[in-house]
Amino acid sequence: MSRRRPTRPRQRKRRATTGSRSSTSTGEIAALGLGSNQGDAEGRLREAIRRLREALDPLEVGPLYRTRPLGGPRQPPYLNTAVVGRPLLGAEELLAVAKALEAAAGRRLGPRNAPRPLDVDLLLYGTRVSERPELTLPHPGLRDRRFVLAPLAEIAPHLPVPPDGATVGELLAAVGQEDWVERLAWSESP
Repeated sequence: MSRRRPTRPRQRKRRATTGSRSSTSTGEIAALGLGSNQGDAEGRLREAIRRLREALDPLEVGPLYRTRPLGGPRQPPYLNTAVVGRPLLGAEELLAVAKALEAAAGRRLGPRNAPRPLDVDLLLYGTRVSERPELTLPHPGLRDRRFVLAPLAEIAPHLPVPPDGATVGELLAAVGQEDWVERLAWSESP
């Protein structure tokens, strides 16, 4: 009598990714920083977050902060937040989504540190390090910007930042209290 071997469920082969869709099982976490200081800033942030739910799953949203603009012309304060989640897209595609959200909100190329209807920065994509002009990871200003680190630290304080693995919480503690950053409550849940 021959013995039949138990059958295992067929597993789908994973395609190698070259920047397109990433598997959500990779364990990578992406972090983005969002800001706005024109028009209905909070509404723009909520809409951008709603759209980012299609690219990060699950998506965790940080608190809202009011912050002083970095240089540039005289302008109103910014509203800033951060989001983290497992990316459903490669880093380049996630960056393209961020830029499309900015364009849809009316952002145009202009002087550095000018007022913005929406600013969406890809801060981290797992442990990936990139110094290409079109994609710099981690974001070059991440380590020294309290307005980015404060909301990010509330949702992902232990998230390591390459290349040295310092956590977001450690970086926030190192930045100190120099910048004007005020925590606010969302008027509606994002």
